[in-house]
Amino acid sequence: MCAKLPVGLPAAARPIDRLLSPIQDFLRIEAAGGILLLAATAIALIWANSPWAQSYHDFWHIRISIGIGSFQLSHSLGHWVNDGLMVIFFFVVGLEIKREMLVGELASVRKATIPIAAAIGGMAVPAIIYVAVNAGGPAMDGWAIPCATDIAFALGIMAMLGKRVPVQLKVFLMALAIVDDIGAVVIIALFYTGDLHVIALAAAGGILVALVAANLLHVRRPVVYAILGVFLWVAVLESGIHATIAGVLLAFTIPASFRIQGAEFVAFARRAVDEFENAGGNKNDSMTNPERQRWVHGLETACEHVQTPLLRLEHSLHPVTSFVIVPVFALANAGVTLGAGLGEALTTRLSLGIMLGLVLGKQIGIMLCTWLAVKLNLGSLADGINWKHVYAASWLAGIGFTMSIFIANLGFGPGPNLETAKIGVLGGSLVAGVVGFVLLRAATSART
Repeated sequence: MCAKLPVGLPAAARPIDRLLSPIQDFLRIEAAGGILLLAATAIALIWANSPWAQSYHDFWHIRISIGIGSFQLSHSLGHWVNDGLMVIFFFVVGLEIKREMLVGELASVRKATIPIAAAIGGMAVPAIIYVAVNAGGPAMDGWAIPCATDIAFALGIMAMLGKRVPVQLKVFLMALAIVDDIGAVVIIALFYTGDLHVIALAAAGGILVALVAANLLHVRRPVVYAILGVFLWVAVLESGIHATIAGVLLAFTIPASFRIQGAEFVAFARRAVDEFENAGGNKNDSMTNPERQRWVHGLETACEHVQTPLLRLEHSLHPVTSFVIVPVFALANAGVTLGAGLGEALTTRLSLGIMLGLVLGKQIGIMLCTWLAVKLNLGSLADGINWKHVYAASWLAGIGFTMSIFIANLGFGPGPNLETAKIGVLGGSLVAGVVGFVLLRAATSART
């Protein structure tokens, strides 16, 4: 179906429209996802450090079981968030990666070189710094924590400066973050996979083959991919590979082709409107005029066919991940105790490795590799941005948060190391975000 009504189409002034209008206006703000994420983080921190702190931990440890017959999945609520809801987040990440590789900033070698180089540097240097700080210590499993970038927070901060920020800089940071996500997916698959169960892994492979076959047969119904996707998630969950990988694999099987091209759509749409108008009867009898209904349904089908299933799913699920799933993840995972031991936690090798990786590693790695790529003439900075812009963006890329906390959960599991890692992520992300905002504001001060 068409996603939005045309601009300027009159809307009925219903009470529910007036009630929802402020909410809809807020959700259209580019920084809204970052604002909700920040609010969820604040609520989690306040709750976990309040007199009701125990209720916070008890709530996320509530056991929830689902199953059919003898097959049962029983996990804590927090586990369902991290291994269930976050699969949808990774599915959307996979859709974004596929789109960028087909038609976006990663579609050509020349366009992709700069963000790829920046992302590689922005992952490698933080990991090196973390390993250098924690070499020989018990926290080496957390080496990938400072490699991540939280694009929701980073773009949200950019959005606070409005049109002063060049669009090309937003595109650069988004492309960098997408390459960063590819790296994170590979890291999770290779380094944070437990013992493999061959039967479940074979089942996952068979389901993946069925999904690819559905794509090749031009099956476009989302329900087919949704059903097979659920089975894929269960198989991957049972195989020992982290369940979120199922989301990315599913995304890469979603069709990205059109059923009709733009010119065909325009021709049919014009004919449908003309036939609708010429169908006769009262101008307002659309519900009782079968001829008009036939052309309306035809136009609705044409709207679906001129869009790819990939884009339709990405557009429909992106608000769900930005405004529901990621804030819920933050609420479930950001609640760390900030008591008398906070100063000690901030000075441990674990938290220092994370903070130095996010604050220093990101900017050094991104700037160094971007400069080398430009110097070697492998690519060039987009028109409208300069090195001051790139440097400010490199600081914003140091906001790890969502993906960093997610990797910390995989690396350490419940325990003191996880809590210390979260403190390091929060501290490093806070510094990177504040300094990045100040630098970006200074770099864009001349723009209107």
